[in-house]
Amino acid sequence: MHRCTLVSACLCIALAGPLDSAVTLPKLFSDHMVLQQDAPVRIWGKAAPGESVRVRFRDQSVVTRADQDGRWEAFLRPMKPAAPAALRIEAENTVTFQDVLVGEVWVASGQSNMVWPVERSNNAEQEIAQADHAEIRLFKVTLKTAAEPLDDVEGAWQVARPETVRSFSAVGYFFARHLKQHLGVPVGIIQSAWGGTPAEAWTSLEALKADPALHFYLENWDRVLADYPSEKLRFEQAVREWEQAAQVARSRGETPPPKPREPRGPGHPHAPATLYNAMIAPLVPYAVRGAIWYQGESNAGSNQAYLYRRLFETMIRDWRRRWAQGAFPFLFVQLANFAKVGPQTNWPELRESQACALELRDTAMAVALDIGDPQDIHPTNKQEVGRRLALAARAVVYGDKIIYSGPVFRRLTREDGRLRLWFDSAGGGLKTRGAGPLKGFVVAGADRIFQPAQAAIEGETVVVSSPEVPAPAAVRYGWADDPENNLINAEGLPAPPFRTDDWRNARMP
Repeated sequence: MHRCTLVSACLCIALAGPLDSAVTLPKLFSDHMVLQQDAPVRIWGKAAPGESVRVRFRDQSVVTRADQDGRWEAFLRPMKPAAPAALRIEAENTVTFQDVLVGEVWVASGQSNMVWPVERSNNAEQEIAQADHAEIRLFKVTLKTAAEPLDDVEGAWQVARPETVRSFSAVGYFFARHLKQHLGVPVGIIQSAWGGTPAEAWTSLEALKADPALHFYLENWDRVLADYPSEKLRFEQAVREWEQAAQVARSRGETPPPKPREPRGPGHPHAPATLYNAMIAPLVPYAVRGAIWYQGESNAGSNQAYLYRRLFETMIRDWRRRWAQGAFPFLFVQLANFAKVGPQTNWPELRESQACALELRDTAMAVALDIGDPQDIHPTNKQEVGRRLALAARAVVYGDKIIYSGPVFRRLTREDGRLRLWFDSAGGGLKTRGAGPLKGFVVAGADRIFQPAQAAIEGETVVVSSPEVPAPAAVRYGWADDPENNLINAEGLPAPPFRTDDWRNARMP
C-alpha cells in the first residue's frame, strides 16, 4: 500500500473510534427545550459501552454509565420553574443544550384538526404577529411511519415566535398560551399528529392484539395488504389514463381532473400501530404532564363508530402504561358539528363513544358541537377549542375551582306525559345560547320512533314532551351530524349530545 494511503487509512480509523462512541441524545433534547416540573426527569442517550456519563443541570450533577449496548439514562430530581439554564452531558465529549426551561409539557396528538395550523385559523395574521412568548416552546414531530417501535423522532424545540407559530398546531398553541397566562410557568407542546389518520394507527400492536374485540382492525388491514398488489396495478393504469386526460385538458385550457389516489398498502399511515411506533414510542421516556387529543373523523364509519369506544379507551390506557407515570391527564375534543359527513358515517355514535372515555379517571372532554362549520370539516375557531381544553386542564389537573364543562346529562325521571332531565355542571343555571326556545331535543315512546320535542328549562332541569308521544320513554339531544342545539350553562359552555336509550333500530325524525 502507498505510504500516503496507509497514513490516511490509519487516520480515518483513529477518527472513527471517538466519533462512533460520542455521547448522543435523542432529538427531543435540543436548545429551548422544556423539562417537566415537579416530576423525576429522565435524560437518556447513547455512548460507548461502559462509558461514564455525567448530567449537569442547575445545581444537580448525576453520574451514570452506559450499558453493554451503549445505552444510558439518568434522572434529575423534581424541579420548579426558574431562569433558563444550560443542560450539559459530559463523557469523552460534551453536549450542551442552551436556554432550557422547567415547566409544563403536553403532547398534542390526533388527526387534521390537531394539525390545523395557526395560519389557517381565525384572525390568523393578528395571532401570528402577536405570537411573542419566550416561555412557550414548540416541538413538531416530523411525519413518519414504522413497522417496529423507534427510539427517536425528527424535530427540534423552538421558541414561540411569529415564524414558528405560523405552521404549528393551532389547538396546541392556543392551549399552551392559555395555560401560560393562567399558570404563569413555561409551557412546552410536542405536536405529534397526522391528518386523516385513525386511532388504531396511534395504538401499539401489543395493545390491539391483547383485546379480541380490536382484532377487527388487524384483520381489516390484513385484507388491505392482500388486495394491495391488484389495487396497485389498477392505480398505475388509472394514473396513465389520468395523465392522458390531464394533457388533453391542459391543451384546451381546462382544469385537469383530480389525480387518482394511491391505494393503501405497506408503510401507509393508516396501518395499525404504525404511528405509535414512529411518533409516540420515541416520546415515551420524556416526562410530560399529559396529552391533548383531537381525532375521530377517520373512525366514524358506520361499522366502526360504536367500536371506537373500545379502541379509544384502549389507546389511552396503552399510552399511560407506556409512559409509566400513572393515569396521566388525557384531555380530548369531541367532534364538532358538520353537515357533510355522508351516509356511510355515524358521527352521533362516534361522539357518544368519545364521551364513554370519561369513565376513565383524569380525563376531560371539550365539546365543540357549537363552534364547528357545517360546510367544512376543519372549523377555524381553534382559539375556543384550545381554551376549552385549557379550562379542563386547569380544573382537572391544576386544581382551579372553575366550571370547565357544559351541562352533562345525569338522570331521567318520568312525569305525566313528559320526561324531566337532570344535569351535572349546570354552572349557575341552564340557559339557551341566543334567543328563543330550546332546540335539539327529540322524544320517543316504546315504538322507538322519535319526534321533535318541546323542551323547557325549569331550574337546573329540562322538561321535554311531544303531543305525538303520549307515553314518552326516551330522549335524545343533539343526536345528528349537524344538530340544532343551544343548551348551555351560565359559563356559556355547551351541553354534549346524549341519549337515554341504547336502541340500535330507532327511527329519527
